[in-house]
Amino acid sequence: MPSLGVNIDHVATIRQARRTNEPDPVWAAAMAELGGCDQITVHLREDRRHIQDRDLRLLKETVKVRLNLECACVAEMISIACQLKPTQVCLVPERREEVTTEGGLNVAGNLDLVTDCVKQLQQAGIKVSLFVDPDRLQLDAAEVTGAEIVELHTGAYAHAWMTSAQATRWQHIVDGVAYARQLGLTVDAGHGLTYDTVKPVAAFPEIMELNIGHFLIGEAIFLGLGPAIREMRRLMDEARAG
Repeated sequence: MPSLGVNIDHVATIRQARRTNEPDPVWAAAMAELGGCDQITVHLREDRRHIQDRDLRLLKETVKVRLNLECACVAEMISIACQLKPTQVCLVPERREEVTTEGGLNVAGNLDLVTDCVKQLQQAGIKVSLFVDPDRLQLDAAEVTGAEIVELHTGAYAHAWMTSAQATRWQHIVDGVAYARQLGLTVDAGHGLTYDTVKPVAAFPEIMELNIGHFLIGEAIFLGLGPAIREMRRLMDEARAG
C-alpha cells in the first residue's frame, strides 16, 4: 500500500497569524502519527512564514516516523538540512511572493545547482527527492542529478478536477509515472490532493508515497486530525487494493 506523508505546515500558518505559541505543529505531528501517517513533512521557507527553526529541531527529536524536510536549493537550507539530518530532503522551488508552491522545480534550468545540492545532502547521509512536474525534460534532468526519488507535482491535475482539462492533466501524471520508472527513479506524488482526487493517484502501484497537507489540516478543523488522516488512509488503501 502507498505510504502517507502528512504536511503540517499549515498548523504553523495558523500559529504565525498571531505570532503566538499555539497551535503547535510539533503536537500536530504527534497527532498525525497517532492517526496512522507514515511520514511527517514540513517546509522550512527562507521567509519562515510558517515552520520555524525551533519546530524543526523539536520535530527531529520527537517524530518517530520518517521526517521529510522540504526546502529550496539555497546554501542556508542545505546547511540546516545537513546539520539536522532528517530522513529525507525534498528540494522544491520557492518564490517569496507565492502563496504556496506553484509548480515543480526547474531542474533542467538549474542542473549544476541542483546536482550540487543533491550531492551535499547525500554525503550527509540524507535521501533526496526532487519535486518536479510530470515532464520528460525535468525527469531526465532529475535522473542526471543522482537523486533517488522524484515527487510528481499533482497540483495541475487536482485543480482541474471536474473540468474539461482533467483528462489531459491526468494523462500527464500517467505518462510522468511511466517515464520516471523507466529512468529507474522512485516515484512519490503530492500537492492539492483531496478525498475526491486522491484515489486515481493512489491506485498506481508505481507510486510509493503521497504527501498531503493543506486539505488534511482543513478537514481537521471539522473532524479532528486523526479521523481526517484515517479517512485519507482508507481511500488510498481502497484505491490500491482495487
